[in-house]
Amino acid sequence: MPAYLLRRVLLMIPTLIGIMLVSFVIIQFAPGGPVERVIAQVTGQGGDATSRISGGSGNDMANATQNRAASNDPVTSKYRGAQGLDPEFIKQLEKQFGFDKPPLERFGKMMWDYARFDFGRSYFRDIDVVDLILEKMPVSISLGLWMTLISYMISVPLGVAKAVRDGSRFDVWTSSVIVIGYAIPGFLFAILLIVLFAGGTFLDWFPLRGLTSDNWAQLSLWGKVVDYAWHMALPLSALAISAFATTTLLTKNSFLDEIRKQYVQTARMKGLTENQVLYRHVFRNAMLLLIAGFPGAFIGAFFSGALLIETIFSLDGLGLLGFESIVNRDYAVVFANLYIFSLLGLVVALISDLSYMWVDPRIDFETREV
Repeated sequence: MPAYLLRRVLLMIPTLIGIMLVSFVIIQFAPGGPVERVIAQVTGQGGDATSRISGGSGNDMANATQNRAASNDPVTSKYRGAQGLDPEFIKQLEKQFGFDKPPLERFGKMMWDYARFDFGRSYFRDIDVVDLILEKMPVSISLGLWMTLISYMISVPLGVAKAVRDGSRFDVWTSSVIVIGYAIPGFLFAILLIVLFAGGTFLDWFPLRGLTSDNWAQLSLWGKVVDYAWHMALPLSALAISAFATTTLLTKNSFLDEIRKQYVQTARMKGLTENQVLYRHVFRNAMLLLIAGFPGAFIGAFFSGALLIETIFSLDGLGLLGFESIVNRDYAVVFANLYIFSLLGLVVALISDLSYMWVDPRIDFETREV
C-alpha cells in the first residue's frame, strides 16, 4: 500500500503540470486578453476593468490616452485598439499583468507560486483569488452535496427494486421515466420549473434568487432550515433530473450480476429468506462500485450543468465565477480555479480507489499496476 500511494502521488505532479501547460498554451493563442480589455475600457469600448491598474485610475488613463491621440503620434502595437496609445501606458499594462516576461518564464513562475498555494489577486477585483473562491464555494458545495445525496438516496433503492423485479412492468416504466429524464437538459427543465412554480406564468411558490432570504439572520433554527430548503428546491430539481439514470441503472446491473452468482444460490439452498440473501450477502458486493464512486460523484456534481443552473437561479457559485472570469479575461482566477479543482480531482480519484479497499479488503493495491 505505501508504494502504491507513493506512485500515485508522484504521478499527480506531471499530470497536473500537463493540464496547466495545455491550458496555458491555449490561452496564449486565444484572442483578447486582460491588456486588450483595459484598452477597450480606456477607449470607451469595454466595461470596468481598470480599477486595479497601478499608476492611476481609469479616468487618468483615459485622459492620458486622449492627450496622446491629440499629439497625432501614432503607435504601432500588437494589441487591437491600441493605435494612438502611449507606449509607456501599454508597457505599464503588460507589467501589471505579467505579460512583460516570456511565456515560458511566466508559466514557470505561475507553477512555482501555485505549488506554494500562492494564487495572487484577481486582475479586475480588489480581492485575493483564494478569498474569492472561498466566498463562492458554499453555493457550489450546497448544490453538489445535496444533489449527490438525493441522487443516491433515490437511485439506490430504485435500482435494487428494479433488479428484484427485472423484466416486470415496474422495471419497464421506471426505465422509461429515467431515460426521458436523462434526455431532458437541466437548464430547460429549470426554465420549465420557473414558468410553473416561480412566478413565471402559473404559480409563485418558490424564490428565484440566492440560497437564503433577506431576513435569514432573524429566523429561528427551524425557520432557517425551511428557508434554505425552499430556496434549494428548484435548483436541485433541475440538477437532479438527469442524475438518477446512471446511478439507478448501475445499481440495477450490479445487483443482477451478483444475484446470478453461485454464492447466492448456495445461500438460498441454506434456507435464507430473499431479504436475507439480498441485504446480507448481495448488497455489500453489489454496492462496491457505487460506494467507491461517491467521492468522484460529489466532485462531478460541481461541474454537471452548475454554470447554467447558477446563472438561471442567480446563485453566485464557482460555476458562475469561472464563466465570468473567462469572459472578463481574469486569468488569475481562471488558472487558480483550474489548478485547485484539477488537484482536487486527482486526490478524489485516489480516494475513490482506496475506497474499494475499505469496502472490500480482498483488493490488494501492492500488486496493482498504476
